[in-house]
Order: sequence, then structure tokens, then C-alpha cells
Amino acid sequence: MIGGEPYTLGLFDTAGQEDYDRLRPLSYPQTDVFLVCFSVVSPSSFENVREKWVPEISHHCPRTPFLLVGTQVDLRDDSNTVEKLAKNKQRPLSPESGDKLARDLRAVKYVECSALTQRGLKNVFDEAILAALEPPETKPKKRCSLL
Repeated sequence: MIGGEPYTLGLFDTAGQEDYDRLRPLSYPQTDVFLVCFSVVSPSSFENVREKWVPEISHHCPRTPFLLVGTQVDLRDDSNTVEKLAKNKQRPLSPESGDKLARDLRAVKYVECSALTQRGLKNVFDEAILAALEPPETKPKKRCSLL
């Protein structure tokens, strides 16, 4: 419910494997909003947002808004997870890193959640509905007329 109004979401979780690169975009038409997700404990998934996912959706659906979603926030402070990352000279991604990437890529917003604890989960979908209802304004193209 947003503003007292019920909304129904249809979710499509697309395969990220390279084998599906040609098939995946077939599910993109008529998409109202994308949720571009990465794990806050997987620096490689964070890099894939910039290198793969946002370029792909921007190519196929340039006017469709997207949210950047940091997942698995319950593991950010998990000692075993932090230790495994440290062995590779890595660490969990901070909320500030997500905010910065969202701004850089012009996402509607950055949100975080944990499916395990349900923390932030409702907010992700509420923000997705709001983004779909109020798509970002497109700037009018500047035109030059030569006479």
C-alpha cells in the first residue's frame, strides 16, 4: 500500500549468467522500474552494476527508472563473512558506497535490504512502486536551428 492505495507488483528475476545475455533483454520491454541488485558482501557484484547491469538496461530501456539495491545487509557485520573478505583484502561495502554509485549512475535511489531478516525489504518494493509511478523527468533536448 502506498498512500492508502494497493498496488500489485509483477517481478521477474532474470538470469545473470553469460549464457543468457541474448535471451535476458527479451524480458525488458514494458518494464516500469528495474531493481539492480548487488550483495554488500560481494565487491565483484558491486562492480558488475557499473560494468554490466546498468549499461545493459540503459541500452535496452533508456527511459526506465531503476533503483540500486544492496542486499544481504545482515552479513555486513557477520564475523565469518568479514573474515573471508579480509583474506582477499576486501571488506563489505558501506551504505555510502552504494549511495555514491547510485548518484554516479543516476539511479532513482539507493536502498538496502536483507531477505533473511526482512530488514528494509518492504521499503525496497515501496520505493520501486514510487519510482514506477513517478518516473524521472527527462530533460528536453537542446536544439540548434541554422538558417
